[in-house]
Amino acid sequence: MSQPIVQHFFDEPTNTFSYVVRDPDSQACAILDSVLDFDYAAGRTDVRSADAIIQYVRDNDLTVEWVLETHVHADHLSAAPYLHEQLGGKTGIGARITDVQEIFGKAFNAGTEFARDGSQFDRLFKEGDTFSIGGLEGRVLHTPGHTPACLTYVIGDAAFVGDTLFMPDYGTARCDFPGGDARTLFRSIQKVLALPEQTRIFLCHDYKAPGREEFHCMTTVAEQRAANVHVHEGVSEDEFVKMRTERDATLGMPRLILPSVQVNMRAGEMPPAEDNGQVYLKVPLNLF
Repeated sequence: MSQPIVQHFFDEPTNTFSYVVRDPDSQACAILDSVLDFDYAAGRTDVRSADAIIQYVRDNDLTVEWVLETHVHADHLSAAPYLHEQLGGKTGIGARITDVQEIFGKAFNAGTEFARDGSQFDRLFKEGDTFSIGGLEGRVLHTPGHTPACLTYVIGDAAFVGDTLFMPDYGTARCDFPGGDARTLFRSIQKVLALPEQTRIFLCHDYKAPGREEFHCMTTVAEQRAANVHVHEGVSEDEFVKMRTERDATLGMPRLILPSVQVNMRAGEMPPAEDNGQVYLKVPLNLF
């Protein structure tokens, strides 16, 4: 099994890992789950995190073939448009992005000018689709539950699972966002855990479970099967659904969900400027 070279980048304010995934036998690479820095209080964006990725790509003379999202993130804004502009590459996300666009297009009253067909992305991936990064083949698992559009990208011996799984000591994704479902998530996780046990699992987030001092971006299928506190071997679907539903009922909304979703459903582009030339993000009151 091919082993891509994986370089992680960590944004501690949002606890997000982004990745550059390289073909070891060429200069081809893909970027996954990038972050646009956002100071919510000031309403100000910055590209420091994206520039670190750009610097790495240029320092290593890499060619970006893909700028990929595992899902429509609710905890950070995507820097995909900026990276696409600076480095090229095709953008991609799960085909069920259309469900997310329909749900949140209504929630944010985005209007008829907001296309709900996924056309903001170059490629909409479905279960079983494949793509290439140089000589590496990537394949797509549709792993919904956290959101309808969640994907796992399996590239060689590496699986990029988005928010579906966290480190074994932290567990699994919440399922209480619109379009989420705990039973669906359990079944999606079984797809990931059916991969070869030595498969490296790269996470989109880490929050350091109590007692752990360091952030980690990687685990393995074997470790998840043996030790994930929510879905280790022996946990039934009904047990998981009960745990996840009860746990989700105690969670507050992510701090950046409102700006994140209305930007990320547009492939990272901001809403159109209003008649004064200014761009605004909406805060729907008492809706969620």
